[in-house]
Amino acid sequence: MLRWLVLGWLFGLALAARAEDAYPSKPIRIVVGYSSGGGNDLIVRLIAPRMSEGLGQPVLVENKPGAQSIIAAEAVARAPADGYTILMGPSGPMTMNPATYRRLPYSPTRDFAPIATIASFPLILAVPAAAPIRTVQELVAFAKANPDKASYASSAAPFQIASELFKQRTGTQFVHVPYKGSGESVQAVISQQVTMTLSDAAPVSAAVRAGTVRALAVTSARRQASLPDVPTLAESGFPDMEIVLWTALFAPAQTPPAVIARLQGEVARVVRLPEVREGFARLGVDPVGGSSEELARTLQSDLERWSAVARAAAIRND
Repeated sequence: MLRWLVLGWLFGLALAARAEDAYPSKPIRIVVGYSSGGGNDLIVRLIAPRMSEGLGQPVLVENKPGAQSIIAAEAVARAPADGYTILMGPSGPMTMNPATYRRLPYSPTRDFAPIATIASFPLILAVPAAAPIRTVQELVAFAKANPDKASYASSAAPFQIASELFKQRTGTQFVHVPYKGSGESVQAVISQQVTMTLSDAAPVSAAVRAGTVRALAVTSARRQASLPDVPTLAESGFPDMEIVLWTALFAPAQTPPAVIARLQGEVARVVRLPEVREGFARLGVDPVGGSSEELARTLQSDLERWSAVARAAAIRND
């Protein structure tokens, strides 16, 4: 009996190894926790066709919007760990949801295997073009002089936590006004319903070009090519406030290392393609690539950082 058990075990290992060697042998799904047309959706639809070319199988995009990407993350966490269902996991669901939700149906560290970071991007600090505020220093001065009038718009945990970090580092008080999307947050700034917003580049850049909002600063360490005249927060007199968000691919935990390595290599290849870099530049994001180990370290570091900010701001979303 023992002999047959051992032979069965060895046969199972051989089949598993053969399956890994043949990976991928069928279409791969990338699950996105946001609606079609949003920033993360545009990023993944830019890379998916190129990944298909390299992997020799269709790479399909499936949108599962809702609940700050919790629905999508839970679905992938419970999927088979075979590399055929992977998550487009941005900073929000992977590092900021855990910082702000008391209970989540998934753990970013226990339930997922990091694959690779696709892209990173800063936020843009914007105010109404019609407002008499032209610098970050003037914004801070206004908020301190008018604590009952200062407010900020945000549409998701990343923007709320980034804004709370800004408040903590500048000693200001802004009332949080939630919106459903970054576009709505920018519109609230344009119409002067709120004093400011920290948003991703795409909706802000369009409004800057239209002359309806004024970009005061970017949260990255260097200026952005798409907004070369906009200073960094450090240049504006507020160092140690760098905020860079990212989006990455994650597989369910226990996905075979060989499969992770295959996908990681494909991401590294795709983000170097000139047409992908051009597309990323139009979206205001920077290509990254990198290893699964680097993504794991970034994940852990950001979990600690944003959890500290959320605790200091007493942010609880449930």
